[in-house]
Amino acid sequence: MSVRFDCAQEVQRSRGITKAADVVAEGDLVVLPTDTVYGIGCDAFDAEAVSALLAAKGRGRAMPPPVLVPHVRTLDGIAAGITPDIRALAEAFWPGALTIITRAQPTLRWDLGETNGTVALRMPLHPVALELLERTGPMAVSSANLTGHAAALTCAQAQEMLGDSVAVYLDGGDAELGVASTIVDCTSTPPRVVRQGAVTLEDLRSVVPSLLGLGEEPGREPGEQRAVPGASEASESAG
Repeated sequence: MSVRFDCAQEVQRSRGITKAADVVAEGDLVVLPTDTVYGIGCDAFDAEAVSALLAAKGRGRAMPPPVLVPHVRTLDGIAAGITPDIRALAEAFWPGALTIITRAQPTLRWDLGETNGTVALRMPLHPVALELLERTGPMAVSSANLTGHAAALTCAQAQEMLGDSVAVYLDGGDAELGVASTIVDCTSTPPRVVRQGAVTLEDLRSVVPSLLGLGEEPGREPGEQRAVPGASEASESAG
């Protein structure tokens, strides 16, 4: 039976985060608020928990969840081949609504699904999410919804869709942005947007001028687009 905590109340917030951290350590699922939309999460290093997360959403291994981290410095322990562009984007937009796809450290003992050696990373700008991540370490977190449905913008919406598949619901009120994160694929050069979200292309290019917009490719005029393989999967995956 799931339990819900009102994080607007100081005592409930403290109890809720403690309970959520315990639940994550036990391999169960939690719903947490982020700055973009609500997320459903688990221990990123618990393969059975990740499988349960995908099952709760009605999703297969071909759509692996992103990983939320508590610090910019966590990037160095998870990502391989960190380029100056990756570093600049993380330092400029974390915590915040930017998800960065990088190569994963090959020594990591985890199974997020069919990632092809990559991982989508984000540090959210939300005090409840960050406090929980401080307790748990990196969490696999996908948008809190059933596949094919809109991402939950309130805890009640998440609970209506996910029910008792989630052990703990942390209610942080309405999602502040209500728009999913922008996703930038930094496994290619130059980096490219594969989902346009809360962070604008203009802001991204103020940090990495060579960055390609959604569907753009080198040698084409800005705004001239092509289909990007995997873009639809990315748009369904992250919060």
